[in-house]
Amino acid sequence: MSWLDTYKSKLCSPDEAVKVVKSGDRIYYGGNAAIPRALVEALARRAPELRDVRLGHVLLLGDDPLSGPGMEKSFRHHSMFVGPADRAAVNEGRADYVPVFLHQIPRLFEDRIFPIDVTMVMVSPPDSHGFMSLGVEVLASKAATRLAKKVVVQVNERMPRILGDCFVHVSRVDAIVEHTAELPTLGARSISEIERAIGTHIVGLLEDGATMQMGIGGIPDAIYEQLDGFRDLGIHTEMISDGAMRAIERGIITGNVKTIHAGKAVITFALGSSELYRYLDNNPMIEAHPVEYVNDPAVASRNDRLVAVNSAIEVDLTGQVCSDSIGTYIYSGFGGQVDFIRAAARSKGGKPVIAVQATAKGGAQSRIVSTLKPGAGVVTSRADVHYVVTEYGVAHLFGKNLSERAEALISIAAPKFQAELEAQAKERKLL
Repeated sequence: MSWLDTYKSKLCSPDEAVKVVKSGDRIYYGGNAAIPRALVEALARRAPELRDVRLGHVLLLGDDPLSGPGMEKSFRHHSMFVGPADRAAVNEGRADYVPVFLHQIPRLFEDRIFPIDVTMVMVSPPDSHGFMSLGVEVLASKAATRLAKKVVVQVNERMPRILGDCFVHVSRVDAIVEHTAELPTLGARSISEIERAIGTHIVGLLEDGATMQMGIGGIPDAIYEQLDGFRDLGIHTEMISDGAMRAIERGIITGNVKTIHAGKAVITFALGSSELYRYLDNNPMIEAHPVEYVNDPAVASRNDRLVAVNSAIEVDLTGQVCSDSIGTYIYSGFGGQVDFIRAAARSKGGKPVIAVQATAKGGAQSRIVSTLKPGAGVVTSRADVHYVVTEYGVAHLFGKNLSERAEALISIAAPKFQAELEAQAKERKLL
């Protein structure tokens, strides 16, 4: 039987496809811009007949019909990165948050800590050999399709065929649903003057030939905007955005002198505009790989001059970074922050950077604090932190004692909070 015959034999409706799910099953499904929404909605329709189905995933965009009030008897989320779709459920006790380094999520499957009965992912249409690309989200989906007992795919004509180690063959899947829909996008937003100032300080840490890891938002966009004049920059990052695409198109990012994957931008997922998704389609410069490879500090650190830029909610005066919670309120997740902070620290000439606006709540609250809020989680330890950057400057903490750290961090706090922070540091015997 040809792969095309196999493909046709597995075609079914969304409601038929999710019949493979049984009460007590554990499911992993794609997130970000690759949520197989037709399958998720069909699964939600089965809520009355299902109980205790556990759902593993990373960030979910938009509304999630499986996490609403009243669904917890049928479905319980084991969120490996909390977002707007499941944040309320997690903090109300109707769902669970799993703190985990992004590159270690596949190990949860392999070691059967979270054994997978069913994987549901969105893919591109098959190529002439029967291979479907995981497209804009590889992350842990490649491992999930390999290790699940049953694999259900939503084939979407809008999913770009991104190249790399990100393909699933028709023969590996158990059910195929053809459902075309536009991928979720992130609209363009203007860069604030604060974000531009932070970007300027970080650009000052770069050098020609550096390889960058950044996420999404105003600070990464501000950095990409200010790269004119640099040569042969590279990308090895968990996420690629429109800012990175524009820097590639301007000839600033070439990857020509990267020490691994020369000439390639290595990613594990993409999130941005429709223009970005079209740009990624069959683009030989872009390679998508599983997160256990891209985010593995031992792999990423092989990129010389790796500059990793990650964000924070709070940084205390000793350098501890909270980025997944606001006090006890779970806000997001570990993601790849520690993966890349440690990779950049190991990289020859690397620079791990925590970038944070100096204040929150319209300037009413300092993000540089004497102590983290009660219950706040430390995502990145003070020993891991080398650079902290705000709009007021750069604090280089590596090798500094607690007193020197406090002094450096106070110097980049908002001026109106510096006297108070200095008094608190003295009370703590840091100064």
